[in-house]
Amino acid sequence: MIGNAPRLGVKFLCPYCQSESIVKSGKNCNGKQRYQCKYCHKRFITDYTYKAYLPNIDSKIIQLTKEGLGIRSTARVLGISVTTLLKRILQIASKIKQPPIAVGRTYEVDEMRIFIGKKSCLRWLAYALDRETNQVVAFNVGRRTNRTLSVVLHNLFLSKAKFIYTDKLKNHGYLISRKIHRTVFRSTNHIERHNLTLRTHLKRLNRKTICYSRSLLVLTAIIKIYLWV
Repeated sequence: MIGNAPRLGVKFLCPYCQSESIVKSGKNCNGKQRYQCKYCHKRFITDYTYKAYLPNIDSKIIQLTKEGLGIRSTARVLGISVTTLLKRILQIASKIKQPPIAVGRTYEVDEMRIFIGKKSCLRWLAYALDRETNQVVAFNVGRRTNRTLSVVLHNLFLSKAKFIYTDKLKNHGYLISRKIHRTVFRSTNHIERHNLTLRTHLKRLNRKTICYSRSLLVLTAIIKIYLWV
């Protein structure tokens, strides 16, 4: 696609909004020509020295993260440093909002054992799955305590959950009212299958693997990107 600015010799579109209304806007500190879009008013250059400044880099990071690539693999594919990639992942995750939870739904709650940094540093991923939509509506990463589970269950209580199905972990019995709590045989098949999907797509969640997270903050950010983008 070619723009319509023959006076400037511009033969490209705005990378942000695909507009053809482009004008020159001085030069950057490296002496490269800078352009400005008259429609979205954003500035850009056509020849980036460092690939981390490309306008579509965030979308590529999201795509590769959801495909299960590790941090170093993603950095090699995109041609950027590991430090920059980690900063971008945290930045992307900070803008992701938890999806709205419908009222009066039925949920399944389960936990996955993972580790951070070393095998002796065990953590648990607790999350809730909407039975009707198979959408993860809430999750939390921490120790296997009532505090970790309460963060997930609090969202379900606010949505006036009709029923909450769990395994027979004693902590659930302490935190969930008997009126809505169910531990029927094979009642958590949906979320158990989802556990397998998570472990298949994200190597850092596998039980036997050399791929693991070194930071709880990065692990939470990657799970948020995978589940809610």
